[in-house]
Amino acid sequence: MSTGVVTGESLDVLGGLVGGPRTDDVLRAAAVAAPDAVALVSPAGTLTYAEFDLKVDALAAALRERVGQGAVIALTAALDESFAVGYFAIARSGNISALINPLLRPDGYTHVLRTSGARLAIVVPSVYLRVAEVFDRLPELGWLVLTHRVGEELPEAETVRELVTAATPSSDEPDAGPDDVACLQFTSGTTGAPKAVRLSHRNLTVNAAQVAHSHRLDPYSVLVNYLPTFHLMHLTAGVAARATHVLCPGDDPVVAIETAARYRATHFYSLPVRLSRLAVDPRLSGLTVPTLRAILSGGSSLPGPATLSLSQQFGVPVVQGYGLAETSPLTNSENLDRWKLGSSGPPVPGTSVRVVDVATRAVLPVGGIGEIEVVGPQLMQGYLGRDLATELTADGWFATGDIGRVDADGHLFVVDRIKDVFKCDNWLVSPSEIERVVLRHPGVADCVVVDYPDEFSGAVACGVIVPRGADFDPEDLRSFVAARTPYYENLRHITLVDAIPRSPNGKVQRRAVRDSVLGTS
Repeated sequence: MSTGVVTGESLDVLGGLVGGPRTDDVLRAAAVAAPDAVALVSPAGTLTYAEFDLKVDALAAALRERVGQGAVIALTAALDESFAVGYFAIARSGNISALINPLLRPDGYTHVLRTSGARLAIVVPSVYLRVAEVFDRLPELGWLVLTHRVGEELPEAETVRELVTAATPSSDEPDAGPDDVACLQFTSGTTGAPKAVRLSHRNLTVNAAQVAHSHRLDPYSVLVNYLPTFHLMHLTAGVAARATHVLCPGDDPVVAIETAARYRATHFYSLPVRLSRLAVDPRLSGLTVPTLRAILSGGSSLPGPATLSLSQQFGVPVVQGYGLAETSPLTNSENLDRWKLGSSGPPVPGTSVRVVDVATRAVLPVGGIGEIEVVGPQLMQGYLGRDLATELTADGWFATGDIGRVDADGHLFVVDRIKDVFKCDNWLVSPSEIERVVLRHPGVADCVVVDYPDEFSGAVACGVIVPRGADFDPEDLRSFVAARTPYYENLRHITLVDAIPRSPNGKVQRRAVRDSVLGTS
């Protein structure tokens, strides 16, 4: 390979994993093939695939009776059975789901519900109260439906159970086809207001199969989901493979591992911030999961020390992938047999990835650092209100806004966001690369690196540090980093803080940190 262009395996390897033209057909196929297999385990109980499909049928009929077809129905992505049933039911009713983060504040719900034009919202109790605060600002939202009632709380609210009970059973099939929009997902909003991404049924069914293939999921797989919210990728890939999905709400990483051991988990899914905490938990040495095949991290980069610690403890690969809301989401997934530290792996089947020079847009050779561009069948239909063609390069590639490189084996290494990198003395500096060095210092519990304006160099690196103890010495850290980085990556400023601001999904809020350091917030 002479250039930084890499193409995954043929889509043919996915075979029967693509379960049908609509995303809900994936569930129907699983229910027909394995009706008695356990699909979902949650605090609400256990669902077989047949029971799961029947619940989806009932809710789909109720939604179609209430709003017809072609409407947008919002759904909170809570780590709960209600999300799994709600998502497939919205698709089966011939409507479009708008997935909303259950950890937002009222103004955040105003933005996503108004932008999506949702006519009905299915929400968990905590979200019901927040949306109720802004309901009068949402003229298109006609109904707010509660997933379940907790005790005597919210007695006036209509519940999903009541919605289904009042509806007339129906076996009508929706008019939606594979290229119709099935779902609106919102970008993370780390570089501006979240945008609504239009994903078709084909985007989602193909990506579910791509994920299942790359993660080696099959009907014997048991997935433990230890995330703060329900990510659509985990749901659809598990169903495509007819695997068992175990939801693990709560914050304690040890409880999550104990749950994985109890259910004989094969795959453990979590976020870097949670896995990093597990890696330094004093209880880690006593934990085992003999059936585990892989720990899979997503959302951002998992630090090397945490990766190695967990891999050594559990004797399995600890891997990550790469993707975006715009790509349904996965484009790259690390190889479970030949994984590389820090790599996001090769492209998933049917997908191509290349790296281009940020200024000239020329395709770079192996090892060259530039912007990552992708193309594949999982690429979105465009942002809401905008045609996809306006988002693509002249030859049809999507520019991700991320900086990375591809090695000689076709593995992608993500370096940083374009908006986060800066130039010091005309050298391109990646804050994430410096953070990886800083986190190796024994006195650092957490950190984020931002650019700090400099009269002569343009910008220099500023380390915002959460120290491990009161005896932390900033000069020792400065020397530690200087010994391991070129001069333009040295820490010229150090600021100590009690905690690093993060989004509800654990991503560093780098802009908020920078504004705080510069006094511009």
